[in-house]
Amino acid sequence: MKTTPFTKMHGCGNDYIYVNTMLNDVPNPSMAAVRWSDRHKGVGADGLVLIGKSPVPEADFSMRIFNADGSEAMMCGNASRCIAKYLFERQLTNKKKIKLLTRSGVKTLWLQVENEVVESVTVDMLSPMLEDEKLFIPSLDPGQGTFVSMGNPHYVIFTDDVDQVERIGAQLERHPAFPQRCNIEFAHVESDGSIRTRVWERGSGITLACGTGACATAVAAATTGRSNRKARIVMDGGELFIDWALNDELPINRCSSDKTTPNHVYMTGTANFVFDGCIETEDIKENGNL
Repeated sequence: MKTTPFTKMHGCGNDYIYVNTMLNDVPNPSMAAVRWSDRHKGVGADGLVLIGKSPVPEADFSMRIFNADGSEAMMCGNASRCIAKYLFERQLTNKKKIKLLTRSGVKTLWLQVENEVVESVTVDMLSPMLEDEKLFIPSLDPGQGTFVSMGNPHYVIFTDDVDQVERIGAQLERHPAFPQRCNIEFAHVESDGSIRTRVWERGSGITLACGTGACATAVAAATTGRSNRKARIVMDGGELFIDWALNDELPINRCSSDKTTPNHVYMTGTANFVFDGCIETEDIKENGNL
């Protein structure tokens, strides 16, 4: 019986199954993601993340991420923080600044380490794309949200009722306005300035947190004048801190001498191990048949 070792981790409750493909191959990751992510018959997760060698010299490692429905995602902020913790604490690197290759480009990760434990990670999520950001969907009330791409598409709706994501998130993900489907955020600016956000992730449904979604929400709030360029995003699974840099004079974090890049979005949050295990893989074939 063939088995594959894995590690389950989460960032603010956004949980994935991580496999080190430098040691273990996953021949059909799309099907593996569907089977292993099942919360009743599998490990249970929002998807599968493959950690690998980088095929390009500009990056130290690579990441591929597959949603619970088997579709491959462009990027995941929460997963990238978990990868940083995994690489450092499993002694695959001693770097506290890691370059990670994703489908939406090379991301830089800064690790805040205390006593050889990664306490938090800051990720340079690069610049948001805001072309045609205002999108009106007549079936919605009030009907207009803000479209932000963080390397993957997000539609952010500010509302007093963030829980409506449970009712219409699936419908909006596949709305004709989004031919490639879309991540959906419902957000509300609280009296203390924090932004309460709930998310429907493309390919996974409701998740406890979404790193790129938190970034998109912060950008949308600043763009529409609801917040400044620093925001505390409160999601179901925890908090993420977002800084949409205006200049290059601020340090990335307290452990780095690097400066921010103008217009780049920086996300800071925790990452956590859950457990290690092995899962049977002999019924997941190269051709996708069970």
